[in-house]
Amino acid sequence: MQARTQLGKIKTSLRTQIDSGALEEGQKLPSERALSAFFSTTRITIKDALVALETEGLIYREDRRGWYVSPPRVCYNPLTRSHFHQMIRDQHRVAKTQLVNVRTDIATGEYAQALRTAQMTSIYVIERLRHIDGRAVLFVENVLKSALFADILNENLTDSLTHLYRIKYGYETTQSYFDVIATSAPLHVAKALNLVEGQPVLKICRVNYKQDGELMDVEFEYWRPDAVLIRIDSHG
Repeated sequence: MQARTQLGKIKTSLRTQIDSGALEEGQKLPSERALSAFFSTTRITIKDALVALETEGLIYREDRRGWYVSPPRVCYNPLTRSHFHQMIRDQHRVAKTQLVNVRTDIATGEYAQALRTAQMTSIYVIERLRHIDGRAVLFVENVLKSALFADILNENLTDSLTHLYRIKYGYETTQSYFDVIATSAPLHVAKALNLVEGQPVLKICRVNYKQDGELMDVEFEYWRPDAVLIRIDSHG
């Protein structure tokens, strides 16, 4: 009981510091060792308090760097076709996209399942890292049926792929469906987002169909949970 009471007091104290602005967004918190000395408690209790505040989205951690106060979440409506940079600009934030890797592969496992194919289907996998206000918050894997996207790898892949589909290939996304799940970060995602492997991430799988009803691509989005608020609005 005493440990739970102490844990609650630590969370309340840190939350008050954040809410009052004494700890500003982006500011680094004192080390876990310093906090344990300040609150006269164990590092285990401090870690429990920090993880609880992380779950609430008030703070976030960077692998080997420490804990920081979270900026406000961006609001993301998966139903809208507005591209990432436009969505972020509309919320008066600064967006950046970095191309991490591009490869040609054969659809297997999760990729084959999402693409609804049991055959030897050739795919392009485009990995991109997206930043908001200078912080890496979103890792995206776009998995494309290569037969539908000739020469796409020669294009600027940091721009909107939806726009590229329309201008270069005449494809319009007329139907999509989504799976949203809280899960743990695989190693390659954790490294890109400065997380520890296994830390929680919010994963969104979006399957897209073009105007003739053919499934054309799948997006796997891995968000830092403190960075995003999912709001479903049928009006876009």
